[in-house]
Amino acid sequence: MGRVPLAAPDVAAPASLEPCKIYGSVYLETDPSRRSYCFGTVYVEPEEAFANLIVFKETNKLFADKVGLWADAPARDFADYVLFVTPDRGKADFAIHYTKVRSFAGCKQ
Repeated sequence: MGRVPLAAPDVAAPASLEPCKIYGSVYLETDPSRRSYCFGTVYVEPEEAFANLIVFKETNKLFADKVGLWADAPARDFADYVLFVTPDRGKADFAIHYTKVRSFAGCKQ
């Protein structure tokens, strides 16, 4: 007769979200009912000093080829990443700040 474990075996926790690996086309979701379908939750920080990632908006997806370079996706189905935008900093996985200078884009962690 085989032994039955008393508890489920340990399952590895999912890897934490790494904002320093996000680039390409990004769709920003604002509908709270779709939050569970998003890759992560982001807060748009008004101050650069408190952001984890500085983002420059590219007009063409082909130029969004490095960390912090994001192109707006026209729909969630065409995005490399779908992120939920929260108005509450405490509920976000990370914070971003938009810059107007392409060379300032990148990770601050």
